[in-house]
Amino acid sequence: MCIVAKGTWVEVERVLSRPGERVPGLPRDGARTPQVVRVSGFLLEDAELGQHVRIRTIIGNEHAGKLRIENPGYGHSFVNTFPELLRASAGGAA
Repeated sequence: MCIVAKGTWVEVERVLSRPGERVPGLPRDGARTPQVVRVSGFLLEDAELGQHVRIRTIIGNEHAGKLRIENPGYGHSFVNTFPELLRASAGGAA
């Protein structure tokens, strides 16, 4: 049992719409997948991972959802890695 303390920066997840509730005209892969939102904020009460909780975002909005991650980081990737760019940035050392 992992208790996350009130006030901890966390990420919650909630389902906005399930397959069958999605808007018409989506590609088949998208239509078969639930639409999910993930929001980061400060935990309003002590809770366990996986529990339904409430958070307050940095701008003061309150959200509810399933507690996923304690102290989430940020990762961004828009394309695959290009080996040629890695070699160029390493000065040809690779």
